[in-house]
Amino acid sequence: MGVQRIDRTGIVLDDLDAGIAFFEAVGLELVGRQEVEGEWASSVIAVPGMRAEIAMLAAPDGSQVELSRYLAPDATGSAEGLPATERGIRHLALVVDDLDETLAAVGALHGEVRQHEDVWRLCYVRGPGGILVELAQRLG
Repeated sequence: MGVQRIDRTGIVLDDLDAGIAFFEAVGLELVGRQEVEGEWASSVIAVPGMRAEIAMLAAPDGSQVELSRYLAPDATGSAEGLPATERGIRHLALVVDDLDETLAAVGALHGEVRQHEDVWRLCYVRGPGGILVELAQRLG
């Protein structure tokens, strides 16, 4: 028994179109979008009567980001303004080809762009719904 790979990361948003635009700007490709509902879906996530619109975006290595907008019941809570030190899953880290180019496409810098030794240039940005996304460019 063992993990084969991390398949995807799920993110719940109020504005699915803004989420798609953000992740396309950092280089992911939209591979599908659909509504999900019914007994099967409700039982998997243990939320009776759930109905959601989801979008799948893929990175070149095949890993995916799953964006969900709940139509029923309403989503609760918010990532808006939560610091990186808040308990729980706090950020998604993406390796990018060109950090400056990616920042120009998405803006919303949170903190500073910094270099770690001679290995990485990295920073955090605020993505859709206030989520924190780490962008990192490998040096050399």
